[in-house]
Amino acid sequence: MRVKNSILNISTGIGSQIIITSLSFISRTVFINSLGIEYLGINGLLTNILAMLTLAEAGIGASIMYSLYKPVAENNQLKINVLMKFYRKAYMIIAFIVLILGLALMPFLGFFIKDSSVENIYLIYSIFLLNTVLPYLYVHKNSFLNVCQKGYIVTGIYSVSAIVTTILKIGILKYTGNYILYLIIDSAITIFTTIILTITVNKMYPFLRNKVTEKLDIETKSNITKNVKAIILQNIGNYLVFGTDNILISSFVSVAAVGLYSNYNMLIEICRTFINQIFNNIYHSVGNLVANESVDKIYSVYKVYLFLNFWLYSLFTIVLLITIEPFIKLWIGSEFVMSNSVMIVLMIIFYERGMRNSISTVKTTSGIFHEDRYAPLIQAAINLIISILLVKHVGIVGVFIGTLISALAVPFWTTPYLVYSKVFKKPVLNYFIKYGKYVVIGVTTYLLTSLASSYIVPDNFLKLIFIGFISLIVPNLIYIGIFFKTDEFKYLLGVVRILIGKFKNRPTLNQESV
Repeated sequence: MRVKNSILNISTGIGSQIIITSLSFISRTVFINSLGIEYLGINGLLTNILAMLTLAEAGIGASIMYSLYKPVAENNQLKINVLMKFYRKAYMIIAFIVLILGLALMPFLGFFIKDSSVENIYLIYSIFLLNTVLPYLYVHKNSFLNVCQKGYIVTGIYSVSAIVTTILKIGILKYTGNYILYLIIDSAITIFTTIILTITVNKMYPFLRNKVTEKLDIETKSNITKNVKAIILQNIGNYLVFGTDNILISSFVSVAAVGLYSNYNMLIEICRTFINQIFNNIYHSVGNLVANESVDKIYSVYKVYLFLNFWLYSLFTIVLLITIEPFIKLWIGSEFVMSNSVMIVLMIIFYERGMRNSISTVKTTSGIFHEDRYAPLIQAAINLIISILLVKHVGIVGVFIGTLISALAVPFWTTPYLVYSKVFKKPVLNYFIKYGKYVVIGVTTYLLTSLASSYIVPDNFLKLIFIGFISLIVPNLIYIGIFFKTDEFKYLLGVVRILIGKFKNRPTLNQESV
């Protein structure tokens, strides 16, 4: 059942993402042509600033989701209702806190914006704030469906919402060029989506509408409180690492530089989102696995997860390294291209952060929050100090070097250490040996793929598509040649055969559930 749910969630996610991605390119092109690079920079900057306010979430969601895995697996409806009631009330309070903090921050916007001629900045910020607060009204419904491994329903609703929103935004930009109206559409669609999602969840799980008078038991409340205290520190640290790039660039370079970076970041995030359609849906299957299976079973599935993690993130890293610069030149022009040093550092960050998916998933679904509560703060301090020092001397690339160094200094080794010592009960050296092997294979594959594609000059989209085809095919052929005899490859091949068998409606070989 876990395999079936994961495959359904992944298939739905990837299908919808293809449509949304296609529309997002059209939307971004129309945005740049209609409003210019400064508005693009403001868009990225305000997104980063308001991400800071979501720290008020304080890890309540992650902690309660962890607490829900067992009662959902046992179909303990009373416990589920008690947790969901607590969850809903907590998020109503959080929405109010975010709103108040957002309004309090408004007078200080001028400190973050350098060299900008954008008008109505306070009105624009107010709409951004509203769009930040609204999702808290229904996030508990999303989380419950995800814990139940019904993420494909959330994906479906969000996909329709995103497609409608994007089409409307494209029309508004093309025919009116009104950025305010462009933002208001988000608010309207979000409210409508909230209503649809709430109705859907209540119909699927009628017991969630039952009135609950019971309160959380002392043990559960104590665990949630302990985890929340740890996660709030992690959230603050994570924001200071990943959420401050645009603020630093805007403050020390310019808003226009934020706009340049946002194009690269959009392409990188599209790739991350495609990959996460797989891993986000596997996440809740792993949570179910941790709640029900032995350590040996968890470890065997984790190894497959790590292998898949490497395959996908190294593949997309190679594709981006080879195609992103010529794509931007052909798409919006050479003036939007950044230096090679920026591109290389961004790709290393993309790969390193992505490779932590598998180990972080086991850590989170195992409830390991308290032990490394200070690690993100240490990482954040390293990131900010190095980024601020370097941005003054080497420019925008210094911001990203700070992010990379801080990641290698802290979570790169602390996360695997905790998981291997507390969950797997195995030497963490095993992790780093395998990680090192993957790095060597990935770098070698990139060099060979780059050589194979270097004979074509991407001076039009047809040639670029051909280069993209090479950068997809060559790594996959190399990886199949290297890994086809491994247990991890055989396991994944078995899952693929099951998927193909289901599509053909015929019996398939038995596959142990994930």
